[in-house]
Amino acid sequence: MASRGNRARSQPVDNTISYVQCDGLAAMKIVKHCHEESLNNMEVAQGALLGLVVDDRLEITNCFPFPKSDETIDEEEYQLNMMRRLRQVNVDNFHVGWYQSADVGNFLSNTLLESQYHYQTSIEESVVVIYDTQKSARGFLTLKAYRLTPQTIAMYKERDFTPETLRNLKVGYENLFIEIPIVIKNSALCNIMMTELTEMVPEEEGTHFLDLGTASVLENHLRCMMDRVDELNHEATKFNKYQQAAIRQEQEKHRTLAKHAQENAARIAKGEQAVPEEEVNKLFRPIPVPTRLNPMIVSGQINTYAQHISQFCSQSLAKLYMTQALQNAKENKQ
Repeated sequence: MASRGNRARSQPVDNTISYVQCDGLAAMKIVKHCHEESLNNMEVAQGALLGLVVDDRLEITNCFPFPKSDETIDEEEYQLNMMRRLRQVNVDNFHVGWYQSADVGNFLSNTLLESQYHYQTSIEESVVVIYDTQKSARGFLTLKAYRLTPQTIAMYKERDFTPETLRNLKVGYENLFIEIPIVIKNSALCNIMMTELTEMVPEEEGTHFLDLGTASVLENHLRCMMDRVDELNHEATKFNKYQQAAIRQEQEKHRTLAKHAQENAARIAKGEQAVPEEEVNKLFRPIPVPTRLNPMIVSGQINTYAQHISQFCSQSLAKLYMTQALQNAKENKQ
């Protein structure tokens, strides 16, 4: 146990890649796939990211969606066929990660951690790109890249999610993931075309910067945060019950051992053989410790919601004060 603690204290920092560079084509394909899935059946959209690593930069140049859950389709064979066909048309076919859609910032889950762990242990530079469909639909493009921290990888290698192990590895909800900066890059021709399209947009179309579109997003964040707080409270109640049961069992064990010691003393005084303590220990089986992975994930979700709420509140307040100043100036002018 001491060696494990020493390893946790000297845990290296993940500096495999500095930032992610995503081509505009790949970003648009991710956006299109995620919105199609959310509109059709409200399912989570997932897909593979293709590209290459240049120095400390991960370039995402293309992507393709994963097939929908169908027993007749072998997902692994499907991905290999897709990469093989892309290679035939001179498209980057190296697997560098995967993407997933999210709804109101809710992406952190045990399934996502497991998937990213397998990706990152097989492909060291791989990332997971999260696209938030609802926030983007309200005008806030949300495209973020994440990687597991070395502490989280060590935790999944241990496959032990007890409080003692998490404390020794120094794993908490705040260091499950590390966010990698992501930039979108287009070719010079694409930039020229977008500049021309910008000039073609009517002026009145660009005057909605004071629109309080954050209201619905903020409301959904608050609803989701309340649900997660209730879930975390339920997990805390379960852990408190475990602690109380463990304390009661320990007290009962001490009383039984004291009584056993008195009986052994009486046996020895009579010249009889003492009963070993192992017989008493067999009566008290250790109570299974509840896993702390789910509460840690829920805490991470609450932290994410709190950050988003703080961001949108500041934006909404700024817009309200700005609108009030403009309205007062207009009334004074009249």
